[in-house]
Amino acid sequence: MTEYPISHEGRHHGTAARPADPRGALRHSPDTSASSGEASAPGSGGLPEQPRRASGSTPDAEHAQPVAPSPEPVRPGPPEGADRRTGQPRPSGQPTAMRRDGDRLRFVGAATRRIARGLDLDEIVMGLCRATVPTFSDAILVYLREPLPVGDERPTGPMVLRLRRTDRIPDSNDTSADSDSEGAGITVPVTPQIELTAGSAELCEVRVGGALAEVLRGVRPVFADSPAALAALPELLGSDRALPGGQRAILAPLRGRRRVIGAAVFLRRPDRHAFDADDLLVAGQLATHSALGIDKAVLYGREAYIADELQRTMLPETLPNPTGVRLASRYLPAAETARVGGDWYDAIPLPGSRVALVVGDVMGHSMTSAAIMGQLRTTAQTLAGLDLPPQEVLHHLDEQAQRLGTDRMATCMYAVYDPVAHRITIANAGHPPPVLLHLGGRSEVLRVPPGAPIGVGGVDFEAVELDAPAGATLLLYTDGLVESRLRDVWTGIEQLRERLAATAQLTGPDHPPPLEALCDEVLDMLGPGDRDDDIALLAARFDGIAPSDVAYWTLEPEDAAPGRARRLARSALDRWGLEDLTDSVELLVSEVVTNAVRYATRPVTLRLLRTDVLRCEVGDDVPQLPRLRQARATDEGGRGLYLVNRLARRWGATRLSTGKVVWFELPVP
Repeated sequence: MTEYPISHEGRHHGTAARPADPRGALRHSPDTSASSGEASAPGSGGLPEQPRRASGSTPDAEHAQPVAPSPEPVRPGPPEGADRRTGQPRPSGQPTAMRRDGDRLRFVGAATRRIARGLDLDEIVMGLCRATVPTFSDAILVYLREPLPVGDERPTGPMVLRLRRTDRIPDSNDTSADSDSEGAGITVPVTPQIELTAGSAELCEVRVGGALAEVLRGVRPVFADSPAALAALPELLGSDRALPGGQRAILAPLRGRRRVIGAAVFLRRPDRHAFDADDLLVAGQLATHSALGIDKAVLYGREAYIADELQRTMLPETLPNPTGVRLASRYLPAAETARVGGDWYDAIPLPGSRVALVVGDVMGHSMTSAAIMGQLRTTAQTLAGLDLPPQEVLHHLDEQAQRLGTDRMATCMYAVYDPVAHRITIANAGHPPPVLLHLGGRSEVLRVPPGAPIGVGGVDFEAVELDAPAGATLLLYTDGLVESRLRDVWTGIEQLRERLAATAQLTGPDHPPPLEALCDEVLDMLGPGDRDDDIALLAARFDGIAPSDVAYWTLEPEDAAPGRARRLARSALDRWGLEDLTDSVELLVSEVVTNAVRYATRPVTLRLLRTDVLRCEVGDDVPQLPRLRQARATDEGGRGLYLVNRLARRWGATRLSTGKVVWFELPVP
């Protein structure tokens, strides 16, 4: 008898691997050949001697070479579509077994490439299922840890495996089966007599020291009929599941970079060749590549989540509802794979019912740009709380950018809208100019000084004051909206102006377009190739406050000021028909004005605003803000703010460059 060489893989697994003959069919041992009734030549191992082809030759070249005449007649091959071992017709839809080492290598290469194409978890698991069924197995079940550990995290509690996905070859009698099934309640037929129901073992808790834990710790795939798998599979799949006999099932642990993250079960029908030792190596390769891909996908998902959370927290979660102006905003990342950037917008309420509108753009769209953007936005909010002029805010932002680094550049537009005066003050730091859409449908690009970007240093910024008529809409944006590889910035600005005018024509001259719909229309102007940068958009509709709803007085800092303030407030409430608020307003106005004139050296201002609420503002030249303090029993004062806090719906104090403003609001009946 001819002795066959034992491959390294066969010695490793304790089984002699059967080499493939030149025709691709696995050689049978003499016992197998005799039992099947096939004649074998002496010393041939069951098949006639065939000439060996040269190393590196292709099958076509092999057939083209002359072959020495054989003393035995050449038997005709099996008919097309028949099994090459038995000569019997192959059942419809049954895949051909891989009989050559080259077949396995090509399969593993194609399968790993398909698995590696996935970016997220579902794509990688689907790639594993699609690559193995039906080429390698007839069915597959993929279990993953619940939850999946990320990076160096140490999971707490017992290991729990959840059935993530199943895939199978549909049975010939099952016309409604779907080979791409997922989730619980999926039936995975392995034979017409044996079924695996995913719903019965959707979750599996791996017992410490149990058979399944031992197999997973061993990492290497095992046959289902091995002693270790015989005890582990019922724990994984459920005790009521029946598996095909023989070596027709493989249990392969999925191990990532640091720990086991799941398991895969490969199944073959009884009418198909059983798995062999080489198939264990294939299953190990598939499990390793899939586990590393899943590990990578989980890490990528965590980084994407962190980036999304960073960007979300850097931008306003909701916009305020200041008096006299309505706001809408949009933010679009540069790409789905890079959802962070340096563009931001903000709306900050200011004293006197004013509001600051801010749009900025830090160079780049990376995590660094987002971090710098967050610092600049926080600085702008702090400066806005000091009620500094717009040009001073940009000057301090420029200094802050220089402290962050020499290459920290950004553009910014800072505008302050006053609904009482119907005016807007704008300062620019190298940003594209805003566009104003008037009520009649006319749109114009506002002429504001361009200025230098933030971070240049040593540059003066200039502010301009413009009319903000009621019904007009101001649009602030970043250059990603108007500039791309296909158009320059001024062409984009002109297209934006025309788009706003065309949208306003749809609603008529007396009705401005809705803000949300207007923002959507503006973004629709982006065509293919126009998304080179992230986009921030802030739209402000100026409603203003009518002069008839404003009452304003100046009081000298004297003892008679509180009494005069009560009389003026009573007359304004009578004019507005708000007599029901007279007692509360007189009491609160008297307390706040008394506190102001006690320390003020210049005239005190009193202003009443009637909108959806009644707002009272008292201004003085003292920068110290009042605080609620516990008054002692012997103190004559110190209780005025307690009355304000008890009777007013809201109240507060804001420091100005010239002093402070104390305000409170009462609901309008």
